Amino acid sequence: MTADEFRHFGREIVDWIADYYATVEKYPVRSQVKPGEICDLLPGSPPEEPEPFERILADVDRVVMPGITHWQSPNFYGYFPANTSYPSILGELLSAGLGVQGMSWSTSPACTELETRVLDWLIDLLGLPESFRSTGSGGGVIQDSASSATLCAMLAARDRHRRGAGKTVDSTGVLTAYASKDAHSSVSKAAGIAGIGRENLRTIRCSADRAMDVTDLRDQILADRQAGHQPFFVCAIAGTTSTLAFDPLEEIGSICSEFGLWLHVDGAMAGSAAVCPEFRFVHAGLELADSYCFNPHKWLLTNFDCDCFYVKDRNDLLEALSILPEYLRNAATDSGLVIDYRDWQIPLGRRFRALKLWFTMRAYGARGLREHIRRHVAIASALREWIAADSGFEIVRTPRLNLVCFRHRGGDEINRRAMEQVNSTGRMFITHTSVDGQFVLRFCVGQPNTTLDHVRASWELLASAFHSLE
Repeated sequence: MTADEFRHFGREIVDWIADYYATVEKYPVRSQVKPGEICDLLPGSPPEEPEPFERILADVDRVVMPGITHWQSPNFYGYFPANTSYPSILGELLSAGLGVQGMSWSTSPACTELETRVLDWLIDLLGLPESFRSTGSGGGVIQDSASSATLCAMLAARDRHRRGAGKTVDSTGVLTAYASKDAHSSVSKAAGIAGIGRENLRTIRCSADRAMDVTDLRDQILADRQAGHQPFFVCAIAGTTSTLAFDPLEEIGSICSEFGLWLHVDGAMAGSAAVCPEFRFVHAGLELADSYCFNPHKWLLTNFDCDCFYVKDRNDLLEALSILPEYLRNAATDSGLVIDYRDWQIPLGRRFRALKLWFTMRAYGARGLREHIRRHVAIASALREWIAADSGFEIVRTPRLNLVCFRHRGGDEINRRAMEQVNSTGRMFITHTSVDGQFVLRFCVGQPNTTLDHVRASWELLASAFHSLE
């Protein structure tokens, strides 16, 4: 492909994306294909000869689009948002065009220093603890997802515990970690990968509001210590995936300080809400955490993948993850004056992710980002009122922010059937969870183009489905 052809087809793709966003509502929100249907549209072997790029682009519509579930649809309310924006897309395009391999400062200083500065900006934007700022002993880094951040935190905690902070640690005892029943599954996966063992991740029961029960946490830590085990890590959740419950960080942090455990806080989707001062309750007690992460790729207009991971003491992370083979040695690294982000993550290589976050923060400004969050919270509040006004439904737990969990009083089967019915129409998409053994619907408002009218129409469609099944 020549430079002129690249310009031509690049413009075509940008136009295609703009048209897609303008017409996304015409597509069924959830893909309607059956397993194997996309594979059947593809040849069994790669092409021997080059194909015209026009044909490749045509196959986007013919092959790819039927198999897309449209996360950017204003009628997508499932799981969690995966929203993006035009500035973010352009930042991603520029990153791909530069083709930077940002494993160390010397491989592209701008890749490192821009990331450092943008992560510090977020401390101001979200009101995060000063201990996470790069100008002190802490710092932030962009990971691919919260799953990677949790694993890195667990590895740092494991190695800090084994070092024993200068005192002897019994190496024969089993390391034990702790998370609530509603914590993300990535905590269990991290325990397996880190060699802790999933069986040594203790599940802490939830209180009535689905938050971690701190009494049970303390009891299980004491029981493990009595058995000769080594408690070392707690993962608390600032907005669980299931119901957007918030673990009591201040009480958990106090327990971690008492027993010398690492506290990692996963802010996932809800952390973005802290751009609004009135929603900073999501981080109450965060100053007691050793590490923290949240995903701008969920609710802050920055496309996947972009997880912001902070540590209070970066040396703990470096002790666990640093390695310096001869072929990576360079004068800047040897000087000790630069950050090499390869030592803050699992892989060696890393993309220039900070560009899309930088573009987004500058294009929207703090005011625009606050408006984005507040609008979704207001729409979710209206939905709660409509649900509460129908005696056939119940709100399952006190809703906060942009997630509403509710169910029809008719039982699990009618809730399951109604969800499947509306999702099959392609006009909207919601998902479910289980709360105290009950099938509960989750309605998450978070796409940039979702309006009150979209949610009203979706609620009417869902209510109609229930009434037809009664």
